[in-house]
Amino acid sequence: MAGNWNNLQVPAGVRDLLPAEAAALRELEQELVAFFQSWGYQEVLTPTFEFVETFQAGSPAGDEGSLYKFIDREGRVLALRPEMTAPIARLVATSLRREALPLRLCYSARVFRYEEPQAGRLREFHQAGVELIGAGGVAADGEIIALAVETLLKAGLKDFRLGIGQVAVTKGVLQDLDLPREAVARIKVALAGKDLVGLERLVDEYSLTGLKRRQLELLATLHGGKEALEEARANFIQTGAAAALAGLEEVWQALTAYGLEKWLFIDLGILRDFDYYTGIVFEGYVPGLGVPVCGGGRYDGLVGQFGYPCPATGFALGLERVLMARGEGQGGGQGGYLVAGRDLAAVLRRARELRRPGVMVIIDGESQNRQEAAARAAARGLALVWVD
Repeated sequence: MAGNWNNLQVPAGVRDLLPAEAAALRELEQELVAFFQSWGYQEVLTPTFEFVETFQAGSPAGDEGSLYKFIDREGRVLALRPEMTAPIARLVATSLRREALPLRLCYSARVFRYEEPQAGRLREFHQAGVELIGAGGVAADGEIIALAVETLLKAGLKDFRLGIGQVAVTKGVLQDLDLPREAVARIKVALAGKDLVGLERLVDEYSLTGLKRRQLELLATLHGGKEALEEARANFIQTGAAAALAGLEEVWQALTAYGLEKWLFIDLGILRDFDYYTGIVFEGYVPGLGVPVCGGGRYDGLVGQFGYPCPATGFALGLERVLMARGEGQGGGQGGYLVAGRDLAAVLRRARELRRPGVMVIIDGESQNRQEAAARAAARGLALVWVD
């Protein structure tokens, strides 16, 4: 093995977490799960890998190219989970099928996607999120979006905005273009990536004019509050989107009354990465971070694909992205004690007395005197406890 450089490296898109960063991530994870539970959401865990069929409904644009797939010794195709919504939909349709609805479930887990690595986009990363299963309508959509805003605040973010869209409107506009599937897919990529130059090029390439051109331009550029909803209502009526926009307006009014308007804006160009979304969708953005820090929405058809039709909505946060947005590439120290002395048994007893949740206690068996122990404690940012 000597001289083999590969055994010293990790693959592209994955990374080691050093102690401070690992501690910051774990603390954030525990805080968020506890916060979800305070809203009535119960934690669940699903397998890291499942049969590939579980994820086929949730593959981006119906493509399995982002899945890490492998074959077991019995010849069955398995995949590492690329997200948590599809596994939880399967869980609800099987093990929780007899439970009363709605179900409020939460999770924190590693997920895996074979994507091009870049800042804020890894191939293995941590997600925390919630799923509200069996509840439709304005109340459920409002709860999930309100919880998303409150979660970002709980995570320590202040300078963020949450864009809210409605995929029924977006899909209606794309369907009315009457273009081949490949052309629509290219336009979706440009919309999802907020690529206005690329979208303009595609509009010219496919000779889109008049109302079709106007509606695509509005999807990409229409942002704002109530005034954006009014403009959308005036321009998207031909798509049959009146009911969808009315529901979006009801949710907007409820969230405004709740006092969340400063963090929200309308963005009908939001498509999300997965094709199972059916209604209101949203994404959270932080200045300086080129990817959403959170996202989610309504997916009323997904659970039904596992044989248990019911409405559902939810969201997930990328924990590494939250830490990046907070500027915490390195975690902060917890504080605590360094316990030292000449009598090892007494040192051990004193350390046990000091230990409690959230307090770090380190035993120093190397220092020969109080001065040496004090230097070690100061270097670690700990308080010295010397046992005579």
